Amino acid sequence: MIADKQKKEAFTPIKPILKWAGGKTQMLNDIIPKMPSSYNRYIEPFFGGGAMFFALQPENAIISDSNPELINMYQQVAENVEDVIKCLETYKNTSELFYEVRDLEWTNLSKVEAAARTIFLNKTCFNGLYRVNKKGKFNVPFGKYKNPKICDEKGLRAASEILKKAEILCSDYTHILNDYAKPGDFIFIDPPYLPISKNSDFKRYTKEQFYEENHMELAKLIMELHERGCYIILTNSNHPLVHELYASFSIEIIQTKRHISCNGNNRKGEDIIVTIPPKEKKCFNIFSDNLVEQVFSYPSTRFMGSKSKLLSEIWSVVSQFKVNTVVDLFSGSGIVSYMFKAQGKSVISNDYMTMSATFTKAMVENNSIILPMEEAEKLLIKEKESDHFVSNVFKGLYYSDEENDIIDTLRTNISNIDNTYKRAIAMSALIRACIKKRPRGIFTYTGYRYDDGRKDLQKSLAQQFLEAVESINNAIFDNGKINYSKNQDAMEVEIEKADLVYIDPPYYSQYSDNEYVRRYHFVEGLARNWQGVEIQEHTKTKKFKSYPTPFSTKKGAADAFDKLFEKYSNSILLISYSSNSLPTQDEMIEILSKYKKHVEVIPIDYQYSFGNQNGIKKNRNSVQEYLFIGY
Repeated sequence: MIADKQKKEAFTPIKPILKWAGGKTQMLNDIIPKMPSSYNRYIEPFFGGGAMFFALQPENAIISDSNPELINMYQQVAENVEDVIKCLETYKNTSELFYEVRDLEWTNLSKVEAAARTIFLNKTCFNGLYRVNKKGKFNVPFGKYKNPKICDEKGLRAASEILKKAEILCSDYTHILNDYAKPGDFIFIDPPYLPISKNSDFKRYTKEQFYEENHMELAKLIMELHERGCYIILTNSNHPLVHELYASFSIEIIQTKRHISCNGNNRKGEDIIVTIPPKEKKCFNIFSDNLVEQVFSYPSTRFMGSKSKLLSEIWSVVSQFKVNTVVDLFSGSGIVSYMFKAQGKSVISNDYMTMSATFTKAMVENNSIILPMEEAEKLLIKEKESDHFVSNVFKGLYYSDEENDIIDTLRTNISNIDNTYKRAIAMSALIRACIKKRPRGIFTYTGYRYDDGRKDLQKSLAQQFLEAVESINNAIFDNGKINYSKNQDAMEVEIEKADLVYIDPPYYSQYSDNEYVRRYHFVEGLARNWQGVEIQEHTKTKKFKSYPTPFSTKKGAADAFDKLFEKYSNSILLISYSSNSLPTQDEMIEILSKYKKHVEVIPIDYQYSFGNQNGIKKNRNSVQEYLFIGY
């Protein structure tokens, strides 16, 4: 980055080569203090007279204008200044010569002669005005000055030295800004002004006009440069549209003198300076091995969409903010909530699935209560007759008759446990045992056709249950905070305060479904004892109807995100998302930007453990995971 010379060094000022209507010489004392203290490169796409450039004398610059005659002059002064001086020395300040030279077609001259012609006409025309007609012909009359300085040799040589350091281009501003502007660049934008009265409509520096729609297009591009990380200063007339277009930035009104009015009394005006600093961005560093050991005590799971492999990335982002209370709005397997707890945060965990809320009740909200193994062993003993619900309804579907009987016994005994946390531990262990005893851990099919003989399938259900109790007991710890587990619809749950809200919703994709109930209906039924659900008797799997969710369509998902982002607009928002989901990345950024000043996206290569990508044959589970951060 180079430092601002005007602020850091003493140097000999260079006068602009041309007199220029709308030149910024008189505003330099107001503009320069608003510059960045350092920048990579100076860019000026509406160069004109270049007062700002010659005042700053930047070491690295791109200067441009859409006027080819003007750009030729600067290029020749940069490359062939002595030849330009020789040509200028042949000119005299007479009306006859002025109109004779004005009538020449500059493109028929050599480049050096054309450059000298441009300077001569500028020095001797009325008010130093540069104006062309619709055919692009210079049409300003003779100025009748007594002794204009047509050839300023010293000034031209000084200008040549600084122009040599710049890349001088003839181009439309959109091309320059789109293709050349980079983060860290300083861009000075001085477009043809919006007229504030019928008599002030002067914008014909080229044969093309610059209308209100052009200013609106420019404003849109400036916003993109702001997002890109450029520092921009814009000047214009004190026009209502300018205030409207740049309302979110600093606008200063400056009293100026006009130099092209025939009436000296009208040579006053108001210009504005808009200062547009680059959009602030955090540098989100992603670390590995940044988790405390306690995180790895959480029982492993094959729960669909679990973020167990993304914990380091998630924590890398969260750790760069000062937060105390974290909400996990769609807790799923519970591993992210548990990670936040292990890292010392006060956690509010929520999920509409009762089984998920049961996990976090046992291991997130619960800070100290365990289920002693002797009590766990007693839960396997049939002390009173069960309702045989599982044995009757799910006979022959997922487990043997003996295993169904054990499940019914455990259900009955668990329901009689008085302590909330012990009950949650026992139910979590039963759910975990049922998933481990099920090939692929899901309930979308019946029978044992996916039995691959792995060790978990060979263990008895009772053994799986007791091992699960032990694993859960080992995961319970006190982080010194008050934590909560909620079992509510994410769209409706009321949360008083949250420094950060983590959102990992069901992903909507045209290639796969996000029906957690369809996959886990049996263990979800266990968690809620099939209360409040209606089993669909006509189905082979005896599933119950899926819970209503807005994330089942693209529009529903977009509307849901909009409502959630608005609801938690006062909190830092962190969203896990997938590259094959809808809304798209750009659409998500647009929604999030409505409520957050800063939006960042961190892409992460990630492969899910299993999926249902019916429309994709190759690498169907290899996707890019996004972390959207709104703050």
